[in-house]
Amino acid sequence: MRSDQTRPPGSPPGSAPGSPPAAPGPAPAPPARRRAPLLRGQGPTVAVVALGGAIGACARYGAGLLWPTPVGAFPWTTLLVNAVGCAVIGVFLVLITEGPVAPHPLLRPFFGTGVLGGFTTFSTYAVDAQGLFDHGLPGRALAYLVGTLVIAMLAVWVAAAAGRWALGALGRRRPA
Repeated sequence: MRSDQTRPPGSPPGSAPGSPPAAPGPAPAPPARRRAPLLRGQGPTVAVVALGGAIGACARYGAGLLWPTPVGAFPWTTLLVNAVGCAVIGVFLVLITEGPVAPHPLLRPFFGTGVLGGFTTFSTYAVDAQGLFDHGLPGRALAYLVGTLVIAMLAVWVAAAAGRWALGALGRRRPA
């Protein structure tokens, strides 16, 4: 094109003067996003939760082997496992949130979610209650359902209060 000729605005280079502007083409593709490497994303958290969960589930299974519940009997082992697990959760969360030292970032997912989540068990609780209903023991099943919830909540509350008291008595609470 000669310098004295002008192209209409929007017409592609090399088009003849006076030709209509070209229709806009497809938008360019956005740049490809690279996935974060597994070890920089949530991989370590998932790994420690899985490891902790395996440890907690093995401990719960071991408790069931040591103290099996006969068919139709009150499931004391599951109740005890859930109560102990809830008490440990109460103390643990107070220690890591209010204790004198900030914990490693993977401690809570490993121990709180993994170990204690694998140790305490809602599924066995539900299966035990269903078994009591199936064996014609609805009163025992309801007592187990309600009793477990009440005992678990009390265990968390009492253990957390005891943990706070101990930290305060020792002067080891984290400054706000």
